[in-house]
Amino acid sequence: MNEVSVLVIGAGQAGLSAAYHLRRVGFVPWRDFLVLDHSPAPGGAWQFRWPSLTYGRVHGMHALPGMELTGADPDRPSSEVIGEYFASYESTFGLPIRRPVDVRAVREEREAGRGLLRVETDVGVWHTRALINATGTWDRPFWPRVPGQDRFSGSQWHTSRYPGPEAFRGQRVVVVGGGTSAVQHLLEMSEVAAETAWVTRRPPEFREGPFDSELGRAAVARVEERVQEGLPPRSVVSVTGLPMTEAMRAARERGVLVRRPMFERVTAEGVRWPDGTVFEADAIVWATGFRPAIGHLAPLGLREPGGGVRLEGTRTVRDPRVHLVGYGPSASTIGANRAGRAAVRDVRRLLAGGAAGRGGPGERGLVSAASSAGLQRGGR
Repeated sequence: MNEVSVLVIGAGQAGLSAAYHLRRVGFVPWRDFLVLDHSPAPGGAWQFRWPSLTYGRVHGMHALPGMELTGADPDRPSSEVIGEYFASYESTFGLPIRRPVDVRAVREEREAGRGLLRVETDVGVWHTRALINATGTWDRPFWPRVPGQDRFSGSQWHTSRYPGPEAFRGQRVVVVGGGTSAVQHLLEMSEVAAETAWVTRRPPEFREGPFDSELGRAAVARVEERVQEGLPPRSVVSVTGLPMTEAMRAARERGVLVRRPMFERVTAEGVRWPDGTVFEADAIVWATGFRPAIGHLAPLGLREPGGGVRLEGTRTVRDPRVHLVGYGPSASTIGANRAGRAAVRDVRRLLAGGAAGRGGPGERGLVSAASSAGLQRGGR
């Protein structure tokens, strides 16, 4: 029987951080702990980023614990730079990662009295005393449902499959979404598309000036409050706003960064607003975000009536054996690092028979994460 003391699901930023700290405090790779990764190669969700997102355009990429990312070419695709960095990190620290493995369900082990979790995958079953879940959001893109959407004659894309601006050369494109990715798509497509339209449900809030500690604490508190109440985490931009960059200012002057309210219907030829206004389009890009990829944990009944998972630090309130890192207030590269360390600290206490601690990633680290203004999601 495959049995380990700790199983980590996901080898993005949060999962690698947890694995690093597990080894650092004495857990033996492959014998005591194992990392199961859904992705085909190192890099977490970064390996799937669109090719025009170069490393120099990445916001808020924080180094993994114990090893800096140095000498990276800012003009190379971020998927390549960070993928190579993660691969080197895994090799340097001898992290026990098995991939690709699709985790299908986590359940209570039927054998009474052992206190084990049963982790079912496409390549077998593992049993573990503690679970650190670091599956991010990339595998669960959110597609809004709009009347007429299935009748659109053009192409529809989500950020998770966005191919880069060249695919839209000469086309009329609608970009839907109020986050950083939506603005990045819009700005680069505006250079090659025949016409673009930017649509958001709520007026975007642009942030001028530096993002100081006071604003950071307020943003983190709002995210953490929802998690503590058992509500689904809100998007980062909803609490931090969009940082106004020079590129965005230039785009606004060119008339590109002009927001339109959400349309009421998709037609075969484009989109239509309640007042009858139409925009004929060849493509719609849904930059509408992601949801936490935690469906495999459903058999454990961790969700609260509000739809989210309530946490104390990184530990789930309904099952102290299960930790979520890279979720809610730790859904950033620096936040994920600190959450990985906090989860390992609590797991050690649990396995030693003591009470699980309440320590989380730490306010100072989270404020620093929020101040990066582009909190990037990790992935499996």
